Amino acid sequence: MTDPSRQPPSNQPWRWAVIGLAVVVLAGAFAYVAGWLTPQRLSSRRLVDTLQEGGGVHPGFRRNHAKGVCVAGYFESNGEAASYSTASVFAAGSRTPVVGRFALPGGNPYAPDSSVPIRSFALRFALPHGEQWRTGMNSMPVFPVATPQAFYDQLVATLPDPATGKPDPKKVGAFFASHPETGAFLAWVKTAKPSASFVTETYEGLNAFYFVDGTGKRHAVRWKVTPVANDDAGTGPQAGDPDYLAKDLRQRLAQGPQRWQLRVTLAEPGDPTNDATKQWPADRHSIDAGTLVIESEQPQDSGPCRDVNYDPTIVPSGIEISDDPLLPARSAAYAVSYLRRTSEEAHVPGAARATTPPEHP
Repeated sequence: MTDPSRQPPSNQPWRWAVIGLAVVVLAGAFAYVAGWLTPQRLSSRRLVDTLQEGGGVHPGFRRNHAKGVCVAGYFESNGEAASYSTASVFAAGSRTPVVGRFALPGGNPYAPDSSVPIRSFALRFALPHGEQWRTGMNSMPVFPVATPQAFYDQLVATLPDPATGKPDPKKVGAFFASHPETGAFLAWVKTAKPSASFVTETYEGLNAFYFVDGTGKRHAVRWKVTPVANDDAGTGPQAGDPDYLAKDLRQRLAQGPQRWQLRVTLAEPGDPTNDATKQWPADRHSIDAGTLVIESEQPQDSGPCRDVNYDPTIVPSGIEISDDPLLPARSAAYAVSYLRRTSEEAHVPGAARATTPPEHP
């Protein structure tokens, strides 16, 4: 038996020192990202504060995409994407449970459905072994700006003027004039109209990601879901009805599950992965990866999507984020919004319903 007194000195203190140093470095990095060490720098808190300034504070609700409805269903893979990504969600014949959320952009949970032409669709795929894939998509072809700073500047430029309650046209015009990258979005907005249904929209994942195949090769991709439904299955908007989208969804689901095809576009060399204001050429190779099936809907204040943070940087093995600067910014801002609204729900009984909706004309 070895004499314990002859054992070499333990290196445990060194291990703790290394761990402690790692924690300090990570904490410092987080503080830098949050803007704690450099107050003049754009931070996720400032971004969310400005969202609140524009949309108002509604305790218990998300700071953006505040008005929404929970949905649930599954994704059924046809195996076509499996050669590009090892993610189990793409294995041939696999069926992955999904919790999603349809919503409108903006911080007002009582906004009329006709107030904006954009709808959003967020999804959380629950893969085996605890993995998740979360994604947020919008019914527009491009994002207005390419960087977090430009997005913040856009929010500031479009804040309501206290004197009129509406954005100052001069500030708005000056912003867009100084940001020519917004041209594609503005061209789309000129012809965009609020749709009569969540179900008939195509939802674009505007940021680029990478699929990673079995050899470790990365493939730059963007994805979208395209609807199977046509326009004549629902009731459509009724005169004076500010909440027709949820009613239309409920009616369609009463007739049966609603479906979308998940389509993945593969980039070619030179296609930008760091700029969501630019579309890739229409001739890029696209694959049909499978069918998204939505079977049920629930109110957002009690449904399964209520406590989900749809952080787009949460991806499973076989998918990686790209160099798009909007992705980490979205992740950080979503975290701030999530902590604020869940704190409000935890400390104020019925907070998610505490704000009385305004009367609609």
